[in-house]
Amino acid sequence: MMTNSVILVPQGAEYKAVCRSLRKNTELMPKVLSIPVGMQPLTKYLQQWDKQQVSPSKVLVMGLCGSLRQRYTVGDVVLYQHCTYQGQVQECDRSFTTQLYSPLHQQLSLVKGLTSDRVIWSATEKSHLGQTSDSDVVDMESFAAVQFFQQMGVAVTVLRVVSDDCQHDIPNLTDAISADGSLQTLPLAWGLIRQPIAATRLIRGSLQGLKVLEKVTQSLFING
Repeated sequence: MMTNSVILVPQGAEYKAVCRSLRKNTELMPKVLSIPVGMQPLTKYLQQWDKQQVSPSKVLVMGLCGSLRQRYTVGDVVLYQHCTYQGQVQECDRSFTTQLYSPLHQQLSLVKGLTSDRVIWSATEKSHLGQTSDSDVVDMESFAAVQFFQQMGVAVTVLRVVSDDCQHDIPNLTDAISADGSLQTLPLAWGLIRQPIAATRLIRGSLQGLKVLEKVTQSLFING
């Protein structure tokens, strides 16, 4: 389905979930790369890619995201039509998006994505962003990837799973993400400890989202 194609997934649990799904079929599967978390770290990573890597035919960005609207809840699979960052809009490749949507249309929703420089943790801000940006979900990487590969002439789109809704706070974990886009264990743990109720909600939502991420990966590349 995706010859000479690449899947980009944020490092850590999201990357591991996608890799678990594909482990048994590596000879037929697209290459999966672990990317740093956040716009700036990913931009630096892609600049190195430009110098070292051969251009793939297609790039799929996968991972988790946060909902900005009540209609999208934890475990929902979303496929981006476009992605916005600071008022700029990058369209995902329509042909590639349609190719993914067609076999899975009963399992996923087409959405408008928003990319943020930081963790959007409060329910108030999530709802506000949903209204002011005309976006449905938020993440921290997609715009950089879509912009980069579109400029290279490579078909790129985004498939994510909602791991937190827009009606509840999650812990503010901005300080747990280092300048190079890696997660720092101690600040992460401290951020969770300080907000135990929100932390429990985040962990539960993330685990549910990761299970769905594994299943949708299997549907796309193994069963499809």
